[in-house]
Amino acid sequence: MRIGELAKATGTTPRALRHYEQAGLITSCRADNGYRVYDERAAVRVRNIRHLLTVGLTLDDVGCFSPCLDGDMATVPPSPEGLRIARDRLAVLDARIAAQTRARDRLAEALDRVAAP
Repeated sequence: MRIGELAKATGTTPRALRHYEQAGLITSCRADNGYRVYDERAAVRVRNIRHLLTVGLTLDDVGCFSPCLDGDMATVPPSPEGLRIARDRLAVLDARIAAQTRARDRLAEALDRVAAP
């Protein structure tokens, strides 16, 4: 299938697919006319990539799951390594949220001081 067909089948964009390919997560062959051609298994891989991105992992994190992307990742229990990666990402997100909350609180306090009579 061509890139537009794969994008439509997986609810993504051709640009995202090219990005996934550049990251080494999916592969294509080139037709005689230069168009990218993907096999049917690519749709499963892309759906799994999208699932992992949707739950909060980064594309680099997803790369660690590359050997598993051809299976049914949404329903199969994760491996210990997969759990470690997810927990590490959650810790990063928690730290970022805490930092943003502190910044928000400092800004709110500054605004309160300026607005106070």
